[in-house]
Amino acid sequence: MEEAGGAAGTIRIMSRRMVRPSNWDEPPREDIHLTPWDLRLLSVDYIQKGVLLPVPPAAGDRLVGTLASSLARALGRYYHLAGRLAVDERGDGTVTVRLRCTGEGAELVHATAAGVAVADLTGSVYTPSSVVWALFPLNGVLGADAAVDSLPVLSAQVTELADGVFIGVSLNHSVGDGFVFWEFFNTWSEINQGGGGGGGGISDLSEISARVYRRWFIDASRVPIPLPFSKLQAGRANDEMVGTATATISSLQALLAHLWRAVSRARRLPPGQETTYTLAVGCRGRVCGIPPGYMGNALVPGRASCTVGAILDRGLGWTAWQLNRAVASFDEAAMREWLESWTREPQFRYFGSLMSGGAALMTGSSPRFNVFGNDFGWGKPTAVRSGREGKIDERHGVPRAGAGREHVAGGVHRAGRDEEARCRRRVHGRRREGAAGTTGLIKFEL
Repeated sequence: MEEAGGAAGTIRIMSRRMVRPSNWDEPPREDIHLTPWDLRLLSVDYIQKGVLLPVPPAAGDRLVGTLASSLARALGRYYHLAGRLAVDERGDGTVTVRLRCTGEGAELVHATAAGVAVADLTGSVYTPSSVVWALFPLNGVLGADAAVDSLPVLSAQVTELADGVFIGVSLNHSVGDGFVFWEFFNTWSEINQGGGGGGGGISDLSEISARVYRRWFIDASRVPIPLPFSKLQAGRANDEMVGTATATISSLQALLAHLWRAVSRARRLPPGQETTYTLAVGCRGRVCGIPPGYMGNALVPGRASCTVGAILDRGLGWTAWQLNRAVASFDEAAMREWLESWTREPQFRYFGSLMSGGAALMTGSSPRFNVFGNDFGWGKPTAVRSGREGKIDERHGVPRAGAGREHVAGGVHRAGRDEEARCRRRVHGRRREGAAGTTGLIKFEL
């Protein structure tokens, strides 16, 4: 029996199973070719998010059996998430990576943690990272690992706590972004709530199928996109601005500006040091040809950069305006040029590239995701937690109405990890371990 999470909060793995899509008689064996937005995320961890739920009416094998049945029905709609990444060598020193819709299934893990209560995860500002990480499957696994080892692109873990249940999901980031993640999570919970009927607002299967297979490439892009083999081995506030701002500063931008200034002040950064704030800018609705329900990755970074002295001296409004401009400066033509250049010279994303001597902040996810609507049939989530993915220095959850904030602590989570070296060690057959050091990136989740 597998155990994790430390002595006080031991989490025991009771079973593992592979859940195949329901109504899957003969897999079509179709391929989905990955875009530059998808491929560049082969070098990062799986997306890991989960919900903390009340005590369900059933427990043990009965609970897991019900969730497995609804998961199979959800995979019947999003069947690409039951597929596998495949690497093809082209014989010219390059490889291509594709998502094969094989129907092999998604992993479902059943775990118990009798010594962990809901209050242990919600009652303190600081939650031991070892306990939280053990609530998620595929910890420390990169997107490229799934291609090398033929791992599931989707894995879920159901952990029975002393007085509740935690359902955590890990999704290969090269297969989809937060939009895809939460649409699938919402569908799974809705099916389970309806007893597997799949009614009540779930999108029509044919409509979902069309979105699943449609990947957006610029006209000049090669499909599939060849990758240099060595690269794959490596792996891996408005009043203050009256008369100045030309667009309204949102309340979210004002909040993030406050956090940016507070972190810079708390870390006692020198006034002349450069500090950056990176925002994930969604391309759905911004780029011609990308529909609102696009099922691939559709994110670009928007980055604001200035000195610590500037954001502390020039006030909240000026700082918020820098974030506003970072989003407003999105240029579709420049984005298309970047995509075209990426196909000629692929560059993968590493969190280490965001390091800035303790002065880098980042915001991911979106307040538009229906996170707290994931009712599996016995009550809405009381809290949301994220796993090990993306943990660099600290990670905070920006609270919304009725939601507790997240602050997973326990030191520097992936302290100083050299991700390129980590990926390189992986493809040479050795497990990856983080290196000691400091990174200085704080990530805020919405």
